Amino acid sequence: MSVAPVESIPSLSSDLFYEILRRLDGATLASAACTCAALCSISKEESLWENVCSSMWPSTNREDVKSLISSVGGFRKFYADSFPLIVNKDVMEFHHNNYFEYPDDWTEAEYYGDVIESESISPSNFVSIVDIRFKEKPICSKVLLGIPNANGYDDWFYNCPFQIDILTYADSEGNNDGAVNLSISDGLPAITSMEREKKDGKLWKELSNGLRLSWIVVNRKIKQAANLSSWFPLGGQRHWPTDNDFVVRFGSILPAEEILPCQVVECILIMKFRVVHTELEGIQTSLKLTELSMQLEDMEGAHVNGRNSLHILKKALSCQRSKNYGDALESCHMYSKVQNELKKEKMRNENRLDRLCILSGIAAFMTFWYCVL
Repeated sequence: MSVAPVESIPSLSSDLFYEILRRLDGATLASAACTCAALCSISKEESLWENVCSSMWPSTNREDVKSLISSVGGFRKFYADSFPLIVNKDVMEFHHNNYFEYPDDWTEAEYYGDVIESESISPSNFVSIVDIRFKEKPICSKVLLGIPNANGYDDWFYNCPFQIDILTYADSEGNNDGAVNLSISDGLPAITSMEREKKDGKLWKELSNGLRLSWIVVNRKIKQAANLSSWFPLGGQRHWPTDNDFVVRFGSILPAEEILPCQVVECILIMKFRVVHTELEGIQTSLKLTELSMQLEDMEGAHVNGRNSLHILKKALSCQRSKNYGDALESCHMYSKVQNELKKEKMRNENRLDRLCILSGIAAFMTFWYCVL
């Protein structure tokens, strides 16, 4: 069988190009677009990027999400905003003398942020698009319109610690589309008992290595999006708070300049699973997702309130990003290092203060008896 030679790429039909590009993932499609003018022109087709987003984030198959993406610039822009991970290299080595503290003369309005400015950042403009995979298989897709408990610019939301628990909100609103479970058929190892799991940790290793989380936040007003997750787990804790619970932590480091003195905050995304059945019960090992939440913490581990969180989320939508997972991981490790230095410095200061109080007490005691005698 003879094969007809191809004299040049432009001699191929655009339909053939389209069929080839339709089978590529996002990163490869973007690279192919840089090779020649013909591929660059065809790669601008929104249907190609819609297919890429649908494969990577199943939640984008929803009609309301498709309308949202179209309104903020289309699937190509959405992918460009959401695929790279947030990188914050502004986390500096901790020096106690350079650490910013809240000024004593700040008013309440200055501490919590200007009310007029906050009104321009409406909680209803934020949309969370969340997808979970286990061993490359989609197991959960959630979409949250707005921020729970923030309607009417409630002071309770603005002044209390910020937290979004998607599962709790979906249940309370009657939007729960079914419990999220993992079993042996999904790739979990068979667990005969929790006592054995505590020793070998097979289940915990499979969860840590297999779970992937994408938490994309979109602001409908400013038409920007960003993925706040690290995609891969950053850490976690097994058998907490009970023996049957596993907590897996994802997140990123977000900029907070001109919002908080610490300049950066940690976005913590929590995924909690509970062991429902073990092989000892005569039923296949299975887990149930019991929590999927987001919260923001400053350098000292304090929760950021709702008012400041809105400003931080808005700033995060335009911050630096990278397609290299190592860069995002480096930001998180640098933040942890600075945070640990802060904790050590605070402990040293507290120990100095304790010793000073003890010495002052001894000196006062001796002075008292010297005067008495």
